[in-house]
Amino acid sequence: MEKTAKGVGKRKEAKDGDVGEFEKHTKGIGMKLLEKMGYKGGGLGKNQQGIVAPIEAKMRPKNMGMGFNDFKEASAKLPQLQETETVSQRQSQTVGRMKDRRWMKGMKKQQQEKYITAEELLANKGEQGFEVFQKVIDMRGPQVRVLMNLENLNAEEKAKENDVPMSELQHHVRLIVDLAELDIQKIDRDLRNERETAISLHQEKEKLETEAARQKKQLDNMEEIMGVVSHIEEQKSSGTLTLDSLAKYFTDDIKRKFADDYKLCNLTCIACSYALLLFIRLVSEVALPAVRISGTNTWEPRDPEPMLRFLESWENLFPASVVQSILVNIVMPKLYSAVDSWDPHQETVPIHVWVHPWLPQLGLKFEGLYQMIRMKLSMGLDAWHPSDASAYTILSPWKTVFDSASWESLMRRFIVPKLQVALQEFQINPANQKLDHFYWVMSWASAIPIHLMVDLLERFFFSKWLQVLYHWLCSNPNLQEVHKWYVGWKGLLPPELQAHENIRYQFTLGLNMIDRAIEGMEVVQPGLREKRAQEQRQFEVQQRAAAHAQYQTAAGMGSTTKMDGFGGDAVEMTFKEVVEAHAQHHGLLFKPKPGRMHDGHQIYGYGNLSIYVDPRHERLYVQKEQDWLLTNLDNLPEMHNSSLKKGR
Repeated sequence: MEKTAKGVGKRKEAKDGDVGEFEKHTKGIGMKLLEKMGYKGGGLGKNQQGIVAPIEAKMRPKNMGMGFNDFKEASAKLPQLQETETVSQRQSQTVGRMKDRRWMKGMKKQQQEKYITAEELLANKGEQGFEVFQKVIDMRGPQVRVLMNLENLNAEEKAKENDVPMSELQHHVRLIVDLAELDIQKIDRDLRNERETAISLHQEKEKLETEAARQKKQLDNMEEIMGVVSHIEEQKSSGTLTLDSLAKYFTDDIKRKFADDYKLCNLTCIACSYALLLFIRLVSEVALPAVRISGTNTWEPRDPEPMLRFLESWENLFPASVVQSILVNIVMPKLYSAVDSWDPHQETVPIHVWVHPWLPQLGLKFEGLYQMIRMKLSMGLDAWHPSDASAYTILSPWKTVFDSASWESLMRRFIVPKLQVALQEFQINPANQKLDHFYWVMSWASAIPIHLMVDLLERFFFSKWLQVLYHWLCSNPNLQEVHKWYVGWKGLLPPELQAHENIRYQFTLGLNMIDRAIEGMEVVQPGLREKRAQEQRQFEVQQRAAAHAQYQTAAGMGSTTKMDGFGGDAVEMTFKEVVEAHAQHHGLLFKPKPGRMHDGHQIYGYGNLSIYVDPRHERLYVQKEQDWLLTNLDNLPEMHNSSLKKGR
């Protein structure tokens, strides 16, 4: 702007008549447009108040804000229009001459351009480092352009600004050159990758060849090792293999030659497996005969300690198979022989003292021996009396050894009947109470299954105990003494029996009687209501049963039987009612056993027997020892009488 201002200052000031002097070079369109807008010469606008020359801009000092210190930005002095037009004309002429010169300069520059070869291009790029090229799509103009980099993004605009001749041609030539450079670089890059791939494949080939050679050598070693092992197997089969020859094969022929393969294949375990068989054979031929002779001739089964100490000392040295051979072939026969000769009436040492120490070693192998022991114990219990505490000493250690079914069968068959007789003979007398019989029974509380013990107490103790309590309360006694008596009896039962629901119920009945006496109320005889209801039911059942002449063969009847009652009306009688009537007819007690079930059926007490009724299949079962047998009503009274005879 300073140069323009200086040039304008040197020219003459333009006159008003000179405005539009430039029209001589045009067709006068500019003046015509101005005249239509009211221009007549002078200033612009309707009243000629406008200026012709442009406003001269004036630079503000640095870091000065607008309007600071009343600074004037626009200059008041305006140059004349004519002078401006003259400058424009001169500038146009100058530009025209510069274009001609620029073309000439362009020609000179084009004549001075140097060309490089592909090798030089790659060398230069190698020094500078290859760049990552990507296409740039220019959509700013009427046509879409594709550029290889951003350097030539505004090449055409720059060419137009500089008025470069044939700018589009130069642009396309430059684009072709760039594409050629890219192709050269891509080809070189692909060539480099192929060379690197070839080198990598060559290295991989060498590795595979090395690995193949190693595996082939290992395979050859395995074949040679297998040959040695096959030879060892042949000698083992023929019985000529010894520990010395086995050590030589594995040490000299395998381990020294193939140390790595020996560790890799864990051949030590294979050698030990062969050695173990030879060692077992060696022990069987040398040690077992001596042990057998000593065990047969000198060892006494009733003194197990010497043999146990011997096995404990050699257990870590002997193979497990050798130990089992000693137990099965030496210990077991001696124990069977000793149990077979054991007489519980003559022996003073309980059998469990010399049999139980072998339980950890023999375990399930004793099943046959257990059966023999149970038979011996049952033979000794035939003449046993509850006052003899030796039976408990002999039997109680076997509770955790025998299975639960076998133990319950043993108790039910040989112990419970004797305890039942003891309770039947037991007299409850608050004035002069003797507890010997009761202590005999309670001493078996931990050995007998609890449901058998509860049933025994309900049937043969609490029935007496409640009756004695009732008669005592009716005689206007000292209630404090009665309560003390009640607490004393309760304390005689072990905790597991006191916690049982049925036992608590019996004591609750007695406590209710005492409470009624304390409150001055009438004491109801225990079981009176139940007895009356039972009697009424028995009467009805007997009436129904009497109407049927064949009730004793009811085992073959259906689940319900129609009988003629009074008045000729037909009444239905269930199979259970027939069994109950049959029991009452023979004067036997028939009642359910609380908490006892079998196959979903309630177990009943039929006199001294345990039975259950299957109405669906029209069958009657009775328990004999630990089994349930199918029977009929005709057999039940006879079985009841037989059980009483055995109990005596």
